[in-house]
Amino acid sequence: MIIYREITPHLRNLAKQFSSVAVMGPRQSGKTTLVKETFPDYAYVSLEDLDFRMAAKDDPRNFLATYENKKGVIIDEVQEVPELFSYLQGIIDKKFRPGFFILTGSQNFLMHEKITQTLAGRIAILTLLPFSIFELQKAKQMPSTLDNLLIKGFYPPLYSQPVEPRNWFKNYVVTYIEKDVRQVLKISDVVSFQRFLKLCAARTGNLLNYSELARDCDISPNTAKSWLSILESSYIIKLLYPYYKNFNKRIIKAPKLYFYDTGLTCFLLDIKNADELNIHPLRGHIFESMIISEFFKYNYNNGEIPSLFFWRDTQGHEIDCIIEKSLTNIIPVEIKSRMTVSNDFFKGLIDWREITKQEDVESYVVYAGKENLIRKQGNIYTWEDITKMMKKIYKNS
Repeated sequence: MIIYREITPHLRNLAKQFSSVAVMGPRQSGKTTLVKETFPDYAYVSLEDLDFRMAAKDDPRNFLATYENKKGVIIDEVQEVPELFSYLQGIIDKKFRPGFFILTGSQNFLMHEKITQTLAGRIAILTLLPFSIFELQKAKQMPSTLDNLLIKGFYPPLYSQPVEPRNWFKNYVVTYIEKDVRQVLKISDVVSFQRFLKLCAARTGNLLNYSELARDCDISPNTAKSWLSILESSYIIKLLYPYYKNFNKRIIKAPKLYFYDTGLTCFLLDIKNADELNIHPLRGHIFESMIISEFFKYNYNNGEIPSLFFWRDTQGHEIDCIIEKSLTNIIPVEIKSRMTVSNDFFKGLIDWREITKQEDVESYVVYAGKENLIRKQGNIYTWEDITKMMKKIYKNS
C-alpha cells in the first residue's frame, strides 16, 4: 500500500518552476517512492547501483546525455557522484526544461555543499521526513495506542513490511553508520560513535551540554560538536535553539536536542515494548520529541522553512515551543505527556504573558488526552489533532 505524502502538491508545483528539484531527507523516509509516484513517466537511475555509479563517474557528460530525450530523469542518491553537479549546471544553464531533473539525497552535508557551489538559484529543495501522524491517520495505519506509535516510530518501511521495529532499527543504525559515517565521513572509531548516538538518545528533549556529552563519551568537545553536526545534517536529530529576541541576557543560550523519530529513540534507549515505555523516565521527553517533529513535518510538507524555537530563562520559566509566524506574531506552545488536563499545564503560558506583557497572545497546549478544549489560558489539543492545531495556527500565513 502506497501512503500518500502531503508534500506531493509542493513537489509538483516546484517542478513547474525550476529545472531541477532536490528531495532531501533521512535514509528510508520515502524519497524514492515519492518521486517515482509523482513522476511515473520519468526515467529512473539510482547511483547506489554500482554499474550506474561507475558510468556516472567515468563519463558524467555521456551519462547525463543518455536521458536527454526523456521526459525527465530521477537521479536517486545523487550525492554518491558529486562530480555530476557541475555537469548538471551546464545542462540547466543551456536550456530551461521545467522539472527535468529530480534529485534525491540522504546526506545533506554533501548535497548542501554541492548545491551551494554549483546549482544555487537553479534548484528547488524540499525536505521529506518520515510519515506524519496525519499521513498515517488518512491511510488508516495508526498503531492501536500512543505508546505503540512511539515505539514503532514513523519510518515508511515499518508500515509496508512485516518486520519488528527493533529488528528494523538494528539494521538501520548499522546501515547509517556504515554508509554515512564510516565511508563518507571517515570516522574510524565506530564503537565510540555508536555510544555517542545512544548518549544523545538519553538526552532527547533536554538542554544540550557539549562538555558533559563529550566527557561521557570520552571524546573532545569539538568532536562532539562535529558528530552532532553529522547527526543533524543527516536528519537523525534536530537542535532546537532558544528564542531570545526582545529579552535580556537571562535567556538560556544552550539548544535542546530532539530526535526526529521516536522509534529510533526508543531503540537506542533499549525500550523494547509499550509497557516498558509507559513507565520509562524519558517517556515525557519522547512524547515531546514526537510533537516537535510533527511541527517540522507540517512546515516541510507545506513547503515552508520552519521557524521554531524554545524559550527558557535562568529563573526557570519555560515554553516548550515558540512558533514565530512573523516578527510580531509569536505563538507559545506547551507540550504535556499526561492524559488529564491540570492547572500546571498553563504555568509556562501565564509566565510568558506576564514577561512579554502580551495578555491576549494566542497560545496552545498539546497533550496526550482525548479531548480538545478551549480555556482562557490557551487552546488545548490532543496529540491526535496536531495537524488540525497547526492548520489553525497557520491559517492566516
